[in-house]
Amino acid sequence: MFSYHLNKKAFWIAALATLLLLALVFIGSRNLQNFDAALIAYLFGTVFATFGIVYRYAVWLQRPPTWLYFKRTWQILFSGRFLPYLWLFLRKSVRNIGFQYFIRPRGGRRWWGHFLLATGCMLAFAVTIPLTLGWIHFTMNPATSMDPAVSKLYEAHLFGFKVFEFRLGSIIASLVFNVLSWSSWLVIIGVGLFIYRRFTNGGLIATQSFEGDWLPLVLLVAIAVTGLGLSYDYAFLGGTTYEFMAVTHAVTVIVFLVWIPFGKFFHIIQRPAQIGVYLYHTEGNRKGMAVCPHTGKEFTSQQHVDDLKALTHELGIDFTINGQRSHLDYSPEGKRSMLAQAHLKARQESGRYFG
Repeated sequence: MFSYHLNKKAFWIAALATLLLLALVFIGSRNLQNFDAALIAYLFGTVFATFGIVYRYAVWLQRPPTWLYFKRTWQILFSGRFLPYLWLFLRKSVRNIGFQYFIRPRGGRRWWGHFLLATGCMLAFAVTIPLTLGWIHFTMNPATSMDPAVSKLYEAHLFGFKVFEFRLGSIIASLVFNVLSWSSWLVIIGVGLFIYRRFTNGGLIATQSFEGDWLPLVLLVAIAVTGLGLSYDYAFLGGTTYEFMAVTHAVTVIVFLVWIPFGKFFHIIQRPAQIGVYLYHTEGNRKGMAVCPHTGKEFTSQQHVDDLKALTHELGIDFTINGQRSHLDYSPEGKRSMLAQAHLKARQESGRYFG
């Protein structure tokens, strides 16, 4: 029978993060002065997603191996080699989060799908989240709005402060007003590549499920298509289908936000933690490698071996051999060789090599 136990520590962390977000909405929108009431449904979805994401992430961090990597990442980053590790952290973030290079060895088409999908989603989030929270808004320059003889200027505001202005009809205006349309096309193309792969890859056809593999793609393409529908209605239909498009787009986006903490999309939140693993490996290699007592070869960093010993001890798992060495001191190759030798010795002592 299904049972679920509330993690109180994660609950209070998530509740605090949600309250902080609501406070930032009031502060960033100048006491809701710059908040667009038409986005209230998106705000509720964002607040719910924030609570769910922070709760699940806090639970995930409480796992001993995850917490060990998380703790070591920040210890290493703010160690005496801060600048080299900061550069490594930024370089790996741009390479693997921005350009999704970690997926490239698995195939060119798969990388293009990841890259286009990730870029489209990151662009969309970078625009819609601040808009939804009332942190950014656009107004027309008062001096130009009253004079029909001059070109109209728009002003972009961040937290109520004017950041820059641009001329209506300029290239900047086109980029600003159409960024969500471009991000939608990137998502659609990326989803198309994944759908093609799921229709043609035999391994995926045999193992894929609707909830885990198809539903995320359906949600993403629904958001992108309905978003483009809003732009198409505004440009060509004069708003005749705006209400339908707005409602369907809002529903798909809210379902997406609500589902993030519970479905496959949560790996997006977990992925940045992978950058810490690069720091961990680099620091471990710098401090020195562990040598397998059996093979005499280096196989991992000594830091990794020591952390594994501390972690297994914390979990109540004892890998010591005859109260001296630990099973963790041996490399995978050394363990296999020792196991084979032990089998050979047992057969020799029994006098039977076969049967």
